[in-house]
Formats: sequence, structure tokens, C-alpha cells
Amino acid sequence: MSVGQLEHRQLHPGPGMVEHDPEEIIRNTRRVMADAVATADISSDEIAAVGITNQRETTVIWDRETGEPVYNAIVWQDTRTEDICSTLDPALFRERTGLPVSTYFSGPKIRWILDNVEGVRERAERGELAFGTMDSWIVWELTRRSRHSPGQDRGRRGRAGSGARHVTDVTNASRTMLMDLRTQQWDEELCEALGVPVSLLPEIVSSSEVVGRVRRRGPLHGVPIAGILGDQQAATFGQACTEPGEAKNTYGTGNFLLLNTGTEPQVSDHGLLTTVAYRLGNAPTVFALEGSVAVTGSLVQWLRDNLGFISSSAEVEELARSVDDNGGCYIVPAFSGLLAPRWRPEARGVITGLTGYVTKAHIARAALEATAFQTREVVEAMNRDSGVPLTSLRVDGGMTTNDLLMQLQTDILGIDVERPANTETTVMGAASAAGIGAKLIDAPLSPSQLLHQCQALEAAANRVRTERWGPRTLDVDIVQVDGVTSDDPELTLPHPYAHERAFVLVPWLAADQNAQLN
Repeated sequence: MSVGQLEHRQLHPGPGMVEHDPEEIIRNTRRVMADAVATADISSDEIAAVGITNQRETTVIWDRETGEPVYNAIVWQDTRTEDICSTLDPALFRERTGLPVSTYFSGPKIRWILDNVEGVRERAERGELAFGTMDSWIVWELTRRSRHSPGQDRGRRGRAGSGARHVTDVTNASRTMLMDLRTQQWDEELCEALGVPVSLLPEIVSSSEVVGRVRRRGPLHGVPIAGILGDQQAATFGQACTEPGEAKNTYGTGNFLLLNTGTEPQVSDHGLLTTVAYRLGNAPTVFALEGSVAVTGSLVQWLRDNLGFISSSAEVEELARSVDDNGGCYIVPAFSGLLAPRWRPEARGVITGLTGYVTKAHIARAALEATAFQTREVVEAMNRDSGVPLTSLRVDGGMTTNDLLMQLQTDILGIDVERPANTETTVMGAASAAGIGAKLIDAPLSPSQLLHQCQALEAAANRVRTERWGPRTLDVDIVQVDGVTSDDPELTLPHPYAHERAFVLVPWLAADQNAQLN
């Protein structure tokens, strides 16, 4: 397996505002595609299909003729739409979409661009513009002939004259506040409530089908695009959580815990989302409960970029290990409000417990603990909703390479944490969906069997195994990795949370610990 990776800029034009440059993202996308192909030393003839996975709620609107964005992409963490959300009927949106009314989702972001960028609403109502989450934007760009062919891309919604496809898959559509969760189609009443023209929206397709071919020049020219999944759904699929009751937690910019609930949507009573997990072609849709945490990995980036504590994100582990505890310091990383299970967009970040004793190392450790504490709160909500407590937690994402964080997480949860050797499970999920969509496997297997078939080559090539952390105790501490007991002295020390099993998660919210989503 070969990999190409590039980090793109995070733009902060004002408090609570987060944007991306759509043009930068498509340039980076094409570069990493070329890098991966060059590293593997293969040609397009040897590539069977392309799968796409993306940040889900991030919103971009562009001109159908020129392909030029009318404004930067507004990122899922952005909270500028709080006033718009306050005018909406929470009961209506919750009942139709499974989502609370929140700045998190795409619909209010579309409305903000229509209302605040000069001339955009009029152009949208004339059918000149297209909206998409990042999957739609990337598919449109990859399936058009050229960025320099004015007039060729105009055509009916969903398929433009040049062959450009305007589509989104059902997992991304379920994050807009505009799709009816049961029909999996755009809901005109919700669109009207948000002031969004239906003509602006992409065609909704399944997560696993051929939606077009790459038409832009490059090493993937002519390869079919056969799978699309929002990033957290892709990670769920990549972790093979294809049966009801199976769950995973992804540690990235934020944290996202998804629990497969089967083919019937389950409504949460404890602040979680009801969302689409995936739909493979014409097979029944699979649903999930989700707990979303806005700021985890981005807190480490903040320590790096804003405070200069570290020069790379990987250095946070060494810094945090240099002290035995947090020195009494706790962080509430509410840079973009609080998402599940509290849904408090007005909340802002706090560092508490500061004394002259606290150093940057204590703050680094508190940052890792903040991730673990927020995850525990979501796990507890998930346990109450499902009625069956999780006995282990499958994890993935960039932050899981931090062994200290994984041990802190299992200590704070009191259950085992399991990390696959290949932590980029979002990529595995998107590739598996594309392999299924391209019909690389002809046998009439179940979705779970199909997924495991797609993963077979990956397992053989990378000797995939699972690493496991167990919670430490005061009396005895045994950690097992691949069934081998570790006697590492560092791992057998009593952990600082052993006496805090009743510790109220995120103590800075103790007064509101019973908050429920209405």
C-alpha cells in the first residue's frame, strides 16, 4: 500500500470562524493521488476504482459554469450560524433528520453564504450555482473535462454537459439538516425553512456505486469513482463495524464515536445523533448513533501553532510523558462550542487549575486528558441509549499513534482499547466501498463478507494486528498486546485515575452533568 498526504491550511477569519480554501483542497487532492500512484509505481490500468472520504459537514458553493467557488468552504467546526439556528424549529428538524439544530451541520452554513455573499442568492435561484460537501466538490472537479472550458459544464442537475457529476452519497447528505432520514431524499419543507433552493443541491446516491470516471488529466484518468463515504462512516466501515452493536471511535481533528444500530434508525434520548452509517448499492440502509466531539486533535494543533509548545504534533506525547500528572490543570477545549452530548454552541474554551507549579508539560498532558474525558462522556451517553455498555472500544485516526493517550483513555473508560496496526481506517473504508461498487467481487456475499474480502489483500500485505490497552489498577497492572503480557515498569505503575472511577467527566461541567438534548 502506498500513501500520499498533505496538510491544508486552517483559516480563522474571526472568533468561532473556521474556513478552508476549496481550490487548495482540490490541488492537494490531485497531488496526493499522483504521489500515491508514483510511490506504488503503477499505471491507471492497474487501478480498479477510486473511493472518496471527506469531512462531512464542511460546505462549499461554486459556479456550475466556471467551477469557481463563490466563497471559502465553511468548516464543520464553524459557529457563525448560531443566529440562523435560533430561528429554526428543533422538533421539526430532529424528527425528519435525526439531528439537533446546530451550527455543526451544512444547512445553516448554506444559508449564511446565500445571505452574506453579494449576489449569491440570486444566482442560486437562477440555477447557476451548486452546493456540496467536500465529496461533491471533489467528484465534480475530477469528473469535469477541464477547469478552462467555459459553458461546457452547464446542464441538468446531477450530470452537467461536460460529464461533471453533481452528487453526494447518503452519509454526507444525512449531515445537512436537509435530508429526510427515512426517504433519504431532500425534504422541500426543510429546504424552505432554511431558505435553500432545492436546485442548489446534489443528487443523492448510495455509498457504493459507480458515479462517474476521473476525466481530469493525471495518473487516475479514466478510473471509475465507485465509493463515497463521510469520514466517520468510512472509518466505521473500515473497522468492519457492519453488525448491530459494533462501534468505533475516531481520533482526528475531533472525535467521533459511531455505533451500528442496524437497518432501523434509533432515536437518542441522551444527546447523540441518529445518522446513516452506509448504503451499499440497492441494499437496505444501515443506521448508526453518533457522538461527535468538536476539538481533540485540533487542540494539539493549537498548542503547536498558537502557543508554540511543540514544533510537530507528534512531540506532544514526549512532552506530556515528562510529567507524572496534569499538575491540577484541566482544559475545556470548547473552541467551537460543545457538541455531543451537550450541544452548547455558546460555550468557549477554558484552562483551569493554573498555579505557578504548572508548566507547558502539564498543559500538554491536560490536553490529552481532555480528549479522553470528552470521549468518556460520549461513551456513557452511548451506553445509556443502547442499554448495553461497551466492553471494549475500537479506535482509529491520527491521534491513536499516541500511546500515552491510548493508555489514558483506557484508564478513564475502565475498558480495553483496541487499535489496529493500520490506523487509517477511513481510507480502508472508502477503498472497500469502491471495491464493492466496482463489483470486484461477484459472489453474492453479505456486506460484512464483502468487506472482509476487500480487506484480505490489505491484511496480507501489512500483517494487520490489533494492539490492546487495558485499564490499570492500584493493586496490579497487566497490559496485553496481541495476547502477550507486558512487564514494562512504566506500564505497571499505579495510574493517576485509579481512585477516580466516580470522577465526574469534564469536572468543569459538573453542575450541568445531567443536561439532556430536548
